[in-house]
Amino acid sequence: MEKMPKWADATLVPLISLLLAAILSALVILAIGEDPVAALKLMVEGALMRSSGWGYTLYYATNFIFTGLAVSVAFHARLFNIGGEGQAMIAGLGVALCCLYIPWPHWSLALLGSSLFAGLFGAAWALIPAYLQAKRGSHIVITTIMFNYIAFSVLGYMLVNVLRPPRAMEPASAKFPAATNLPTFEDMFSTAAAPMFKSAPVNVSFFVALAACVFVYFLIWRTRLGYEIRHFGFSETAANYAGTSAVRITVIAMLISGALAGLMAVNTTQGEAERLILNSTEGAGFIGIAVALMGRNHPAGVLLAALLFGFLYQGGAELALWTNIPRELITVIQALVILFTCALDHMVRAPLERVFLSMRKKKEAL
Repeated sequence: MEKMPKWADATLVPLISLLLAAILSALVILAIGEDPVAALKLMVEGALMRSSGWGYTLYYATNFIFTGLAVSVAFHARLFNIGGEGQAMIAGLGVALCCLYIPWPHWSLALLGSSLFAGLFGAAWALIPAYLQAKRGSHIVITTIMFNYIAFSVLGYMLVNVLRPPRAMEPASAKFPAATNLPTFEDMFSTAAAPMFKSAPVNVSFFVALAACVFVYFLIWRTRLGYEIRHFGFSETAANYAGTSAVRITVIAMLISGALAGLMAVNTTQGEAERLILNSTEGAGFIGIAVALMGRNHPAGVLLAALLFGFLYQGGAELALWTNIPRELITVIQALVILFTCALDHMVRAPLERVFLSMRKKKEAL
């Protein structure tokens, strides 16, 4: 018997956790002599009340959707993929090679090609930790963290020694050809009479992220492979007894996870920077862990959690620009949201379970 209804687990627990994080963040802002109400108003206005703010919020959310989906797919197989950062870095290399060395006639074809390269490079980078976990028993957390550092070194070497243009000082590739540049929301929705999304980096890859949400939903809940992944994650012993190969599911789940993380490079490398640079991921691979946990490993939840963290990122940038709140404190506020919605989830869940159990017993006693 369930201790708490599913709707309460999906909505009440995250909302109460967010409320606790907001209260503690307000106290922190108050302690340094700033007005928390004014800070919240500035965050909302900067991230949601202007189309340019929405553009940045959706740009960050696109990254978090890809990495959140990557983590959630691995979670369903009881695998903790912390390598999304490295997988996205290596995928950026694949996007750069695709855009620089293949003469694409139109951005739509370039988008298809770069998405394929990003997925393949990301999946390839996840394959080695998956094999080590499945065949050698190496813990997936340790190997994926290690591969993040290796990816950063590989990317740095390629930028400095292979892809950097002659006489250039910055460790970055050449600009991609104009035919590969993805249209931004400003290009698609802005008019002379009603300018929108001015200079915002959000681009057509946001729709790729939405398509990835639909893909993951049908994969996990509407296919045989998805059932095997969930079955294996729920009980490896039962899955093995039913004839499911642990090696096969581990490798496939990590390949899909790595490909989803790699798709983030389409947004950051091809869509925003239009060239390959160091640290284009900016920690989105790690934020994806919090997004997956807060979204309960469901694509709809991941989408909503990604939008929330996109709001926090853009709202935090507005606070750093227009107030005296230090940038480090803004990071602390974002960390508090992660802490309460993920690490301290049980602190909220346990009292709610007791409340619902008490209500159920009273109802049964009547």
